[in-house]
Amino acid sequence: MNNLAQVEALLFVAGDEGIKIEDICQMTQFDKSAVITLIDELATNYANNLNSALEIRESDGAYRLVTKPELGATVKGYFDAPLNATLSQAQLETLVIVAYKQPITRVEIDQIRGVQSSGTLQKLALRQLIVATGRKDEPGRPIMYGTTTEFLDYFGLKKLAELPPLPDFDTLEIGDEGGELFTSAFEARVAETEEENKHV
Repeated sequence: MNNLAQVEALLFVAGDEGIKIEDICQMTQFDKSAVITLIDELATNYANNLNSALEIRESDGAYRLVTKPELGATVKGYFDAPLNATLSQAQLETLVIVAYKQPITRVEIDQIRGVQSSGTLQKLALRQLIVATGRKDEPGRPIMYGTTTEFLDYFGLKKLAELPPLPDFDTLEIGDEGGELFTSAFEARVAETEEENKHV
């Protein structure tokens, strides 16, 4: 794996939270000047590639991969879906993980699901089903997520204690292939609630 790919991978998994040069240095063992050179090279590659939707942006000392401004209208369509639309499988799976493991970071969610969850989390936040609850005390200070009162209302719950039990949940660790376990324990309640919402 070449040096450029390592930096690109870290920018990708950092998602919308971004990542600081110091953290990239720590994770790759590259010195600061090398990391800056690699980020500049990546930024140039994205800028010169008309088939790429990405660019690198820096703010508050953190670098992040973002979509190019000219794709704003296309991306906006993704987030403008009606709030009463049925939850997708990815949204449901992510929401259930947040519900049972909160507070939890995006990276921890990604480790459980095995895929990147940044866009899904943004969609759930727009639907007011999850909210940032603080930052974890570790390198990069990643955002932690939890559910909202709207989440309880959506699923007809009065409190989180009413969530259906998960078999062997206490033994499930971050990194396990746990997405299906989370989702299967909750799908019946989701289907029931969404059916009720159609008649409201």
